[in-house]
This record gives sequence, C-alpha cells and structure tokens, in this order.
Amino acid sequence: MIKLLSHLAHVEIAAPDPAASVSFYERLVGVRAIASEGGKTYLRSWGDYYDYSLVISHGAEPALVEMAWRTTSDEALDEAARRIEAAGITGVWHDSGFGHGRSYTFTGPYGHTMKLFWDVDKYQGEGEFASVFPDRPERRTRHAVGPRSLDHVTVAARDVRGFAEWYRDVLGFRIMAYTVLDEAPVTVFGVITTNEKSHDLGVVLDTSQRTGRVNHYAYWVDTREDLLQAADVLMENGVAMEYGPSIHGIGEQNFLYFRDPSGMRVEVNTGGYRNYVPDWEPNDWKPSQGSNNLYRNGAMPMSMTESFPPDAAPSATEEGLHPDTAEAIIADALANPYAKQGRG
Repeated sequence: MIKLLSHLAHVEIAAPDPAASVSFYERLVGVRAIASEGGKTYLRSWGDYYDYSLVISHGAEPALVEMAWRTTSDEALDEAARRIEAAGITGVWHDSGFGHGRSYTFTGPYGHTMKLFWDVDKYQGEGEFASVFPDRPERRTRHAVGPRSLDHVTVAARDVRGFAEWYRDVLGFRIMAYTVLDEAPVTVFGVITTNEKSHDLGVVLDTSQRTGRVNHYAYWVDTREDLLQAADVLMENGVAMEYGPSIHGIGEQNFLYFRDPSGMRVEVNTGGYRNYVPDWEPNDWKPSQGSNNLYRNGAMPMSMTESFPPDAAPSATEEGLHPDTAEAIIADALANPYAKQGRG
C-alpha cells in the first residue's frame, strides 16, 4: 500500500463561548486568529506552514468537531477515500474548504470525524510577521506559551486495539505502543502515527455511551525550557496545571496539561524521539513501568480521565464501572490506571 497520510494538519473544537476561547488562546496560549468565517475562527501557531491549525466553533459542549490530515498526494487522497469506502464507511467529498482544496470527510467506526485533503494554501508571513529565515513561515513569537505547531490529538474509543488496527489497516497508520493494566489484560491506551513521531493520534479507553469523544489535543514547543516557561506563564495568569510538567514513558515527551475556558484539555509537549523503523512492533507497557510518567514518582489526577463531551453515565475513563460489569479491582484500575503512587 502506498503511504497515504503525511501529518495532522488541524483540529476543530467546539466551545460554548467561542469568543472567550478565542481570547484565551490569543492572550495566554499565544496563537493568532487569522480569520473568522461562517461561525468559525481560524488560529495559527507561528510555525504552521499552512494558514491555521486550530478552528474554534460554537457548540453546546466542549467537543472535537473534526481532525484533519494532509495526504501525501492527490492520488493518495483518492486512494484513501477508496479504502475507507471499501471498509464500509461512506464519506462526503467537498470541492474546497477554508485554506485548502477538495477534501474527503468521513466519520470513523468509533464516531470521530476526520477530514483528508492534499491541496492546501501555504502561509508566508508579511510585514511584522515576516521572518528573516527563509524556511520559517512566520517570525518566532515570545508571546505567552508561543507554540511552534500543532502536535497530536488523543481521542477516546470503546476498543483501543480495534481503533488502532482499523486506522492501520485502512489508512496506513503505524501502531507504536499500548498500555495494558497491571491488574488485568485490558488495553487502556494506544498511540499511532503517520510519520516518525511517537504519535500524532492517540486513543484512550472509553466505555461511556457517547461516541466520538476527545481526551485532549497538543501543541509542540521547541525545548524543555520553553515548556517550563509555558507552565510559569499560564500559572501567573491564573491557569492551573492539571498534570505535569513531567515526561511520558511512551514516546519520552516532556508534557504539561491545562484546560481552556470551555473545559477542553490542552497539552504542551516537547522532546521525545523519532522512530524510523519500518517494521516496528508495538510493545505493551504497564502503568507500573512508567508508561504515563517516566519517573514513576507520582499519581495522575482523576480529572485527567475526563473526555469530551463529558458523559454522566459510569465509564471506564471517568467514573469507574458498575460493580456488576467487572471485578472491583479492575474497575478501580480502569477508572484511573495511573492513580497509584509510582504510576502517574
């Protein structure tokens, strides 16, 4: 199979108060709104090679509206659509979209909407945004967090391995790693990628009754010092650190997490390693091995298990399972696999 997808290009998130979210991202995250059209606001990081990487639109609850990947060619776009429909899913073709050409949009088997496109507008800053370095699309900003680019998105699904294998078999993602409970052979996390990064798409276990949920999306900064400064800037402006700074075992990225005004979780990360091995076989990590926190010296807060839109029913990733659906010890572990000291 030819390589179909190149990288994550943008995410669209819904917010109950889009104006408040846009203001937050501009003031404290340090991304810049470049246009508002059709009820959507388009924002870019200084290192985005395309016009934007974040879209904010109105919604009753915080949610993922769509995640968009650029294909490797126009032919790859057609082939990706063919493979998706051969797998039993019918998508929709669009002649064009804001900042890109024709696209194919579909909703995957676990309820997440994905857009694929090839033709895209390339950004080149002018005036005060022009860089002296030819390869940079825009001059570097030192405002707020000031991320270089969008890094990844992590969604929630009822079957982690089934999710990863579908995107591998149909669209050519590489499966990089899984996390399996210490207490039982239950897979609670997986990472897959379209390139040499440890992941540009993650998936956490979700047994709620809502499909298509998202756990977080992430920005990239260049250095660990940038990440620590981001924590400082956010906290000085009243934004709490939900988790971190620390280092993930899987992927070995430095990370921190916080919430935007809608409640949506945002990660900032850096570091990690690149994996070019074409026949890589994913390892199964245990939380006790530091899959989530390389240092194994803390516990992940329960709030981190919330995905969006929130769900009121008991779920493996939010409120634990009903006693009649699993052994109590497994239910506790599913509720938060990283809750024990030394795992999170």
